[in-house]
Amino acid sequence: MSLIGRHVRRRPTLVAETTAAVRKHKPDYVLALLSIALLAVGFVVVYAISPGIASARGVSEQYLVSKQIIAIVLGLLSFFAMSVIPHNIWKKLLPVFIYTSIILTFIALITPVNAQYPAHRWVRFSGLSFQTAEFVKLTLLIWAAAFFSTRASKAELTDDKKTFKPTIIVVGVIGFVIAGLQSDLGSAAVMVAIVLLLAFLAGMPIKKFIPLGLAVVGLVTVLLLASFVIPSLKYRVSRFSTFLHPTSDCQNSGYQSCQALIAVGSGGISGKGLGKSVQATGYLPEAANDSIFAIIAEKFGFIGTTVIIGIYLVIFSRLKRIMLLAPTIFARLIVAGVLAWFSTQTIINIGAMIGLLPLKGITLPFVSYGGTSLLFVTGALGLVFQISRYTTFKNRLDNSPEVGFDERAMSKARPLIVRRRTL
Repeated sequence: MSLIGRHVRRRPTLVAETTAAVRKHKPDYVLALLSIALLAVGFVVVYAISPGIASARGVSEQYLVSKQIIAIVLGLLSFFAMSVIPHNIWKKLLPVFIYTSIILTFIALITPVNAQYPAHRWVRFSGLSFQTAEFVKLTLLIWAAAFFSTRASKAELTDDKKTFKPTIIVVGVIGFVIAGLQSDLGSAAVMVAIVLLLAFLAGMPIKKFIPLGLAVVGLVTVLLLASFVIPSLKYRVSRFSTFLHPTSDCQNSGYQSCQALIAVGSGGISGKGLGKSVQATGYLPEAANDSIFAIIAEKFGFIGTTVIIGIYLVIFSRLKRIMLLAPTIFARLIVAGVLAWFSTQTIINIGAMIGLLPLKGITLPFVSYGGTSLLFVTGALGLVFQISRYTTFKNRLDNSPEVGFDERAMSKARPLIVRRRTL
């Protein structure tokens, strides 16, 4: 046995949960530049459609633009803060994140709703609003990365009591609180995707995903049945019916879907141009938020939307590369969670705008108008940016900084992302 192996036997815990063992190098600037490009596209579109939206809402034309500038500035500050703080610090602060998430969610649940936003998703104070699900996403990401990396290091991924049951409980809580009490199926879908992908990549046996899948299907079934009984949730039935027949009731339940399809179709190949949007002048609901992809299609056409989707695909590819080359299992799972977050949210948003998925009221990462979403999406990107400073080309397990756990345990349950790809 090697010297490292003998050292591991005396100390079977992680010996290198920091990136100090890996030489620091330049971060992934391509990832940052592509994200800035999406921020710029979002700001330009919001600026272009702000007069029409302001007229429909009866507010100043500078209202949306000024708020978006503030959101972008705060988002950049969040990015820089997360990019300079070592990612292992967040594992130590995880209890603070969890308790804060619980408190914020409770406050949102007791906050009175209004006609414009009839759901308990926001904490409002003096004209400001904060969507708690975005903070919960970041908390869940850190928890899942810490939880599954610890279980993997101890070869406990097959343990029902220590791994499977806590995972089922977390998925159940997400379904009950986020999808049920807060009526936010879109955010719940993103959170479940984060948990399931991290469990899979950590090395949880495939057979364990059958009951997990059944649990998710059961939650969705219960929520759909509840929609027929609880009056405040009947809009879900209308949304699902609209998804199946998007043009059957364009004046009522299918109004947003029809207007989104009109916006996408009217853009043609090259679009109508930056200042010639029709749907943003009061026809398409949430034109700057959830429906901004349809406005992009109207303004820039098929060519513009293809470029935007291409940028997202390159971002996802860069995230995958960082994940494969990250220095520790915890770091890799963090990046994998961010990849699940961004990709699931992008698919849900774009799919809803082109009629492939039901409307979910979820933002398009980096592009949509909105302070809370932008703040945490850029923060999560900053976390990945920090990890990208310590990626490594090493592929041999005995030279890897995560060789802090028992080699015999690793032979029993090696995470799928332990074997990194060499370039």
